[in-house]
Amino acid sequence: MSGCSLCPRRCRARPGGFCGAGGMPRVFRWGPHFGEEPPICGEKGSGAVFFSRCTMKCIYCQNAPWSWQGGGEDVTVAALSGILRQLAVEDGCCNWNLVSPTPYLPFIREAVRPLLDEGVRLPFVWNSSGFESVETLRDFRDLCDIALVDLRYSSDRTARAASAAPGYVAASRAAVKHLWNALGPLDSEEPGRATRGVIVRLLVLPGHAEEAVENLAWLAAECSSDVHISVMSQYTPAYMARNVPPFDRGVTEEEYDTVTEAAADFGFSHGWMQGWESRDADLALLGEAMPPGHGPVRG
Repeated sequence: MSGCSLCPRRCRARPGGFCGAGGMPRVFRWGPHFGEEPPICGEKGSGAVFFSRCTMKCIYCQNAPWSWQGGGEDVTVAALSGILRQLAVEDGCCNWNLVSPTPYLPFIREAVRPLLDEGVRLPFVWNSSGFESVETLRDFRDLCDIALVDLRYSSDRTARAASAAPGYVAASRAAVKHLWNALGPLDSEEPGRATRGVIVRLLVLPGHAEEAVENLAWLAAECSSDVHISVMSQYTPAYMARNVPPFDRGVTEEEYDTVTEAAADFGFSHGWMQGWESRDADLALLGEAMPPGHGPVRG
């Protein structure tokens, strides 16, 4: 891990790389998550593990206390194995939901190995910003049964300004295309319990609705309009964005309608679209107020 090249930045430094991850996995919170898309949650929740130290630095990050600031605890591989066991056996979750796992993938694989040897096995959800390396996705294919991945920007200028992520557009599109080819459409063994496939999230950003439309056009042309999409109006100014126009406001109804109408025009018929009123989401339900440690996640 001293020469990390897991994300597209390829810092080849650890510690000291862009994300700030060190030599042990750092976990902020874990527990049954009831706020994901319905096929991810099941009846008893998705077994979410929120890892610290994201590979992007979004100025509007709702999870800044751990994604930016590194909150959480460093855990051994054995302790991480215990967390995954708790989610599967004690909490009865329907999957292991790895939230921003990229800096810690080798540790996660080691933590899972003894569980698999014992017959404890859940589908893995790779829950990601989309800023991924195809090479890493191939190398850690065993940790990705379901891809829950963002397409956030269609302009590298916006990606640099809002998330300090140069090259995001090419990286995220290559990642989504690879995941679609590898996993295909969402598949459930029973209602409300996905076992395999791809969900692409499109968070509509204030002043940048056209980028979501451009990503929908790309997705339909380069992958398929059969992809399950999750179009979200829930953007709420958080962290640094409160002082940076246009990110200091919510999404207008006109902006959101532009995206939802485009989704219909491009033939997308699988997935979810939040109501525009979700833009008024209470920050108390978001990551800024979420305590560390074990417990359910409702927001």
